[in-house]
Amino acid sequence: MGLFSSYLILLLLMVSRGVSGATFTFINKCDYTVWPGILASAGSPKLDSTGFELQKGTSRSFQAPTGWSGRFWGRTGCSFDGSGRGSCATGDCGSGQMECNGAGATPPATLAEFTLGSGSQDFYDVSLVDGYNLPMVVEGSGGFGTCAPTGCVTDLNRRCPTELRVDGGGACRSACEAFGADEYCCSGAYNAPSACKPSLYSQIFKSACPKSYSYAYDDATSTFTCSGADYTITFCPTLPSLKSSRDSSPMTTGTTIAGSGSGSGSDAGADSGTIQQASLASSWLANLATGDSIRTHSPLAFDTTLVLVMALSLSFWHL
Repeated sequence: MGLFSSYLILLLLMVSRGVSGATFTFINKCDYTVWPGILASAGSPKLDSTGFELQKGTSRSFQAPTGWSGRFWGRTGCSFDGSGRGSCATGDCGSGQMECNGAGATPPATLAEFTLGSGSQDFYDVSLVDGYNLPMVVEGSGGFGTCAPTGCVTDLNRRCPTELRVDGGGACRSACEAFGADEYCCSGAYNAPSACKPSLYSQIFKSACPKSYSYAYDDATSTFTCSGADYTITFCPTLPSLKSSRDSSPMTTGTTIAGSGSGSGSDAGADSGTIQQASLASSWLANLATGDSIRTHSPLAFDTTLVLVMALSLSFWHL
């Protein structure tokens, strides 16, 4: 009976996901407008938008089918005219329009990357491999499995090394983009996990955002899995008080998602505050992983699931 129940749960999950796909909800908690960009991987359909305006305190949702893969990011400092033409100070996709139309983010940009339903599991991460421009957290709801939240809550722009800092301080480049050396880009002779190791620069990123990709082969602590979930992507998530946080960090091991010198950019006082913020951010992400949430399915998915349950139950009891 236990084995039957396990198979039944897995089958129900696959049927429900096959009908309803996953919902991505973008929430802007920044005190400024963000213009999210969306890039579908080759072979994945475009979502209802490839770039849009998200004013502070607002949200917007999109439906994605099973098997979809792609990435999201937030653009800042944008200026668009009435016809949607313009550009952004960070994360610009180079399309000259609010819609990115198949173009990716110009580094530096914080990225959220997803592959839905790969072997009945979703894989997701938040990546700083292309640099950082704003805080971002990904949370799954209503799914099965570890489903740990991930992201970068810390304001990395405050502790960005001078040599990586973008003029104006609105973003922090990766060492690969800043210097172009193979050892930073994990290219050439360094194009293997055994050859490309964390640099001093990537360690700065990792200490601030321990659950985010800090360099190309940072898989072990940066890729997360869930089955049958919907996902929320929050820009500038709000940190709770230190007293309400618990340190029970979830960890997953490496599956790479498709698509995927020392310096100090602040004084000692700011560094101390940022390190404390990074520690709090890590424990907060761990705390989120213990919460329960309910996923809302479409009526069609519910009806299909109900019929399947009844049919399987009758078949089982007549064995």
